[in-house]
Amino acid sequence: MSRKTKKRAAAVAVPKPTTKSPGNSMSRGIAEWTFNFIILIFATGTIAQPYVIPTSSMEDNLLIGDHLIVDRLAYAPAGPLSRRLLPYDPVKRGDIIVFRYPLDIKQDYVKRVIGVPGDRIHIVNKQVYVNGRKLDEPYKFHKTPYIVPYRDTFPALASRGLRPSAVEMLTNHVVNGEVVVPNGHYFAMGDNRDNSDDSRFWGFVPRENIKGKPLLVYWSYDAQTEDLVDFTPGHFIDLFQHFFTKTRWRRTFMLIHGHPIG
Repeated sequence: MSRKTKKRAAAVAVPKPTTKSPGNSMSRGIAEWTFNFIILIFATGTIAQPYVIPTSSMEDNLLIGDHLIVDRLAYAPAGPLSRRLLPYDPVKRGDIIVFRYPLDIKQDYVKRVIGVPGDRIHIVNKQVYVNGRKLDEPYKFHKTPYIVPYRDTFPALASRGLRPSAVEMLTNHVVNGEVVVPNGHYFAMGDNRDNSDDSRFWGFVPRENIKGKPLLVYWSYDAQTEDLVDFTPGHFIDLFQHFFTKTRWRRTFMLIHGHPIG
């Protein structure tokens, strides 16, 4: 083979550099972005979840318009490996929990756990007793000076207007004048005791309804309940006009803690 032929063969053997078309790069970028977005949504739904306080039942500890981050893993059932890696906790008295409202699981409620399975609970003139012991409750607030028989002396004879679930509780879970919390259920109450729709009025919280515990307030805005339940056009205008003045800046990133009860 001549020297010219060798040079020509060598030139042919050299591979040409490949170039990525703009279309391929864009498709890959979109695919990666979509994958990351899906992972983010999955992580947000399974690890942490935003929640907004729409009512006054937890005042003055949690206010209407407090936007919370809820830890979805706090009470997750621990497996053989995960129990060593993640700090799962049992649901305890004094914990603040977010749960699916037993009468309408499309709604989420936030309350404080007062009784765990096996506890005996009764209330005398607004004072709560658990297992015969008077509770010290520095977190609770009473905003009316008068006594309402069923609300403040509990359990009492079922009065008119009680939900069927509350009637079932009073019929099947009262022993010697005390409500006994059944297995797999919890008794929850709001900190604003005189204005809280809680276990006194609709019964127990099933364990499977509990979604997690609130960790912190990431934003707090002074708004009306109806604007928080449904994002109304009026709320959008209110945000645009008053975001800086109606945001409760001192509550931003405020940590939320339970209070141990006995």
